[in-house]
Amino acid sequence: MNDFPILDRKINGKELVYLDTAATSQKPQQVIDAISDYYREHNANVHRGVHTLGDESTEIYENARKKVAGFIGAVSPSEIIFTKNATDSLNIIAYGWGLKNLKKGDVVLTTVAEHNSNLLPWMFVCESTGAKMEYLELTPTGTLDLKTVESKITNRVKVVVISHASNVLGTIFPVKEISSIAGEMGAVTIIDGSQAVPHFKVNVQSIGCDFYAFSGHKMLGPMGIGVLWARKELLGKMTPLRYGGGMVLDVARDSYELAEVPGCFEGGTPDVAGAVGLASAVDYLQNYGMDNVRKHELEITQYALDKLEEVKGLKILGPENAENRTGLITFVIDGIHSHDVASVLDSEGIAVRSGMHCAMTLHKTMHLPASTRASFYIYTTKREIDKMVEVIKKAQEILGR
Repeated sequence: MNDFPILDRKINGKELVYLDTAATSQKPQQVIDAISDYYREHNANVHRGVHTLGDESTEIYENARKKVAGFIGAVSPSEIIFTKNATDSLNIIAYGWGLKNLKKGDVVLTTVAEHNSNLLPWMFVCESTGAKMEYLELTPTGTLDLKTVESKITNRVKVVVISHASNVLGTIFPVKEISSIAGEMGAVTIIDGSQAVPHFKVNVQSIGCDFYAFSGHKMLGPMGIGVLWARKELLGKMTPLRYGGGMVLDVARDSYELAEVPGCFEGGTPDVAGAVGLASAVDYLQNYGMDNVRKHELEITQYALDKLEEVKGLKILGPENAENRTGLITFVIDGIHSHDVASVLDSEGIAVRSGMHCAMTLHKTMHLPASTRASFYIYTTKREIDKMVEVIKKAQEILGR
């Protein structure tokens, strides 16, 4: 696509085929220009001073908050906290809410498919409070059985932590139904939406969860900006993770008064340019149409599933149908390590991800040392899928399998 200048690059003398969007998306020229324009025309610190540039920067920053709020269906922009990334957002929840509200005997329920960023903070909270981690197992096709979920959410479960979509299996989990079950039992639902928000329409009110986190860099925005959404009544009961300039109304020798939400969670100078870039990414996706994003990914993903099925000795992980997954396919090949597959693909200009994808618990559950992941987005073409499959077969020949 002409909007993505990096896709004109040559890698090892070959045309770049970028199939690693699940790790980070490429950026359209519009986003690059928005960030450049901010630094060129408006750069100043926000919420401080009364000069023109400061006022402009503050207005731009707060307008970005409004845009993001609208994009995910938040009731108010004040429910949006800008963070560094989804990992930062999830840690803010664990430290600010988890440490205050969990105690010995409480249960944090999660799945074996979680990214480390959605798992490790709660392991720490459990170690610190005496709460216990329990896990939902997946079906053979990489999905969740709702009857099993319902049986596991007892009155001891205080928190349900789940990804909206798996970064390995591509599985789209039934977060709306899970949030409803959890709510009936008085449990709080925390969703990692990093692999969902870029790929289809997300409305936090419709889902009915309590917390929702995602990163900007996976949805055409820049690195260094993330989002934490939470119900305002919960934000008001949380402890900020960082203390410093900008997040207080008053400080005396022996006391301080926190600023209103969301300001009290954004201590220090924020990444204003990151917020600008994220707002531009939201504009781009809305102009493209999230329904069109999903339609394109379904077409590309199903095409790739069909093509990869033709490769002997290749096993696809996760749901068999594109409708039940996002735009990624993770696979293993008999007798070939994932790093070797990725290296051969890279030699032909094709970028994929290999390893455990920060989901070690899932790989160990599946008895896999590693896997190879190809992930797609609006700039992925069927011709690129054909090239990937061709080179995978070449890798099998080179490595003698």
